[in-house]
Amino acid sequence: MIYQIFGIIFPVVAIVIVGYLYAGKFQPNMETANSINMNIFLPALMFSVLAKESFQIHNYQALAISGVAVILGSGLIAWAVARILNINIKTFVPPMMFNNTGNVGLPIAVLAFGEIALGAAVVLFAIEMVLHFTFGAYILSKNTNFISIFKSPILIATLLGLLINLIDFQLWKPMTQMLELLGDAAIPLLLFTMGTRLIGVDYSAWKLGALGAIICPLSGLIVMLVIIQFITLEHLHYQQLILFAVLPPAVLNHMMAEKYHQQPETVASIVMIGNVGSLMVLPIALYFVL
Repeated sequence: MIYQIFGIIFPVVAIVIVGYLYAGKFQPNMETANSINMNIFLPALMFSVLAKESFQIHNYQALAISGVAVILGSGLIAWAVARILNINIKTFVPPMMFNNTGNVGLPIAVLAFGEIALGAAVVLFAIEMVLHFTFGAYILSKNTNFISIFKSPILIATLLGLLINLIDFQLWKPMTQMLELLGDAAIPLLLFTMGTRLIGVDYSAWKLGALGAIICPLSGLIVMLVIIQFITLEHLHYQQLILFAVLPPAVLNHMMAEKYHQQPETVASIVMIGNVGSLMVLPIALYFVL
C-alpha cells in the first residue's frame, strides 16, 4: 500500500520539482504558458471529457451537489475561524474554500483511480472554477462584473461539452482526437507551472499559511463527513469526494488576490504553504480511500 501511494504522489511531486528547478536556473516568464493552458489546453480537456458518449451527466448529480456543499461549508468554517482569530476574511476565507482541483486534484485522481475517474474529477473542477469566478469574486469585491465570467474559455468549453452530451451529438473522430491531444498537455503543464511559482514566494506570513494548511483540509473533511450522512454516492465518487475535500488551496486564489488587490503576498504564502502541507495530508487520504 505504501509503495502504491508513493507511486501516485511521486509523479505529481516530481513534475512540480522539475518546474521549481527550471525556474530557479532560467527564471522563465510563464505568463504565456499559463495563458495558453487556461485558454486552450484546459478548455480542450474539459470539453473532450464532458462531450464523450461514455460520460453520463445524471451519474454525477449527487457528486456535484456534494462538491458545492464542501466548498460552501468549508468557507463557513473558515469564516468562523477568521472572525474568532480576527483574521482578514477576504484574505483567508477564499483559499480555504477553493482548493487545488486543477493542479493537484486532476492528476491525483487519474493516477489513483485511472482514466475512469477523469469524468468525476472534471465535474468537481468545473464546479470549483464556476464558484470561484462567481461567489469567490463576490467575496473579494461586491462590484464584480459577472458578465465577464461567461467569456472564460473554461466555462464556455464546459457548457459546450455538456450541451454536446445532452443532445447526443457525435463529433467527427479526428476532431475528438485532436481535442484529447490538446487536453493531454493540460495536467503536466499545471504541475510544472505550479513548481515555477514556488520561486520568489514571500513566506513572511508563514503563521497564517500554517494555519491555512490545517484548516483547509480539516474543514473540507468535516463538511464531507456531514454530507455523506445525507447523500448516497457510488464508491468511486465517495473516494474522489474525500480527496477533493482535503486538497490544498488553489493557485488561482493568488491570481484573484492580485486582480482585486487583496494582500496577494499573504495569499501566496497561504497557498504555497498549504500545498507543501498537502504532501503529508494527501498520502494519509490516499491510504484510506485505496
